[in-house]
Amino acid sequence: MNPVVISVIVMLILALLRVNVVIALTFSAIVGGLISQISIIGLSDLTLADLTNSLTWTIKHFESGLGGGATTAMSYAMLGTFAVAISRSGITDALAQTVIRRVNGTAAGSTVSLGIKYSMLTALLLITISSQNVIPVHIAFIPILIPPLLHVFAKLKLDRRLIACVLTFGLVTPYMVLPVGFGGIFLKDILLKNLNENGLNVTAAQVPTAMLIPALGMVAGLLIAVFISYRKPREYNEEIILQAEPEHKELNTNHIAIAIVAIIGALSAQLWSGSMIIGGLIGFMIFTFSGVIKWKETHDVFTKGVHMMAMIGFIMISAAGFAAVMKATGGVETLVSTLGSAIGDNRGLAAFLMLLVGLLVTMGIGSSFSTIPVLTAIYVPLAIQFGFSPMATIALVGTAAALGDAGSPASDSTLGPTSGLNADGQHEHIWETVVPTFLHYNLPLLIAGWVAAMTL
Repeated sequence: MNPVVISVIVMLILALLRVNVVIALTFSAIVGGLISQISIIGLSDLTLADLTNSLTWTIKHFESGLGGGATTAMSYAMLGTFAVAISRSGITDALAQTVIRRVNGTAAGSTVSLGIKYSMLTALLLITISSQNVIPVHIAFIPILIPPLLHVFAKLKLDRRLIACVLTFGLVTPYMVLPVGFGGIFLKDILLKNLNENGLNVTAAQVPTAMLIPALGMVAGLLIAVFISYRKPREYNEEIILQAEPEHKELNTNHIAIAIVAIIGALSAQLWSGSMIIGGLIGFMIFTFSGVIKWKETHDVFTKGVHMMAMIGFIMISAAGFAAVMKATGGVETLVSTLGSAIGDNRGLAAFLMLLVGLLVTMGIGSSFSTIPVLTAIYVPLAIQFGFSPMATIALVGTAAALGDAGSPASDSTLGPTSGLNADGQHEHIWETVVPTFLHYNLPLLIAGWVAAMTL
């Protein structure tokens, strides 16, 4: 009757049944909160007043956590607006038309077509990795870059599940091993800090080294997705893609130049302020003051941008409420302590169950960064108790936190790819982003994390 386990299972079942993710998160949070309170009172002594109080307690914690997702939701709305403005400048049309000209006239599966396909996948992977470490804009580039390329993907008969796997790999793996950008935040500011605060004496150089073996699990998953799972061509309705694209205008070199300035301005503003909201706002205002977007069109552009990203914003808000309830129940601590007393002296089983708990917790909370403080306080003493080395403990905690980031319905790493790939309504979030990334990354990462814990 652990509330965290039951809540995550209920949420995943509802999501797989194609229930809206916001509904699934809200309902499963209420279920978990009620279970945590009822287990304290006891079913035999439960009264209607107790049930009402339990529901009130759950709703209070859920609502208190909603504010934690408001900043992210606003960021998505502003990014959506900026993406619409960029599309109206024509720069993304120019990019897409250049690639389409190369694709047209080439037979599907030909050497030229395959060369373009793998060149594009490599470019997308490098851009995504750069968004985490070189120019840390996170998922801000996805709703801007991916929608104009959907027509290109269709021409190449690229399976969008493969694109989702490539994007998710680039969003997750770099922060696991590269200590710059978001990797610096994950490895140094959060993981290293929490490990040392909980009694594990490790250095900054040890952390990325310990995460190399788990990262190899991610690489294995990517190779399987590219060369085995989604290698075959897949058809998409190109008429629907064309209908979903913004109206095409004659390419204006001045507008394209302004778009480049706006993109540089938005990236610079985000890096300076640390806010995607400010970055998107600055970029949009450059388009407005330059005349690419007329003043009277700003309302329409903002409405379309919010419409593009609204669902993701609401998912992030509800995920923050879900996480608040899960933390308030104390279910994570109870779960780990129960496992610790039930395992005995089996280090292999202990490592596997610790990783499995991390998978459940992160899939529920939706953020590996937020999971580390929850897990570290419990896992470090438990790892010391079972005799794991400092390097093995780093791998255990780091992998347990990263597990579930790929494959969670409420994670940036899955919501970001869906925001771009579903611009025309032909890509389903759960079955075509969440499930593929879960299978190709969580399972190899679970195995690689266990190997790292047992060998380091």
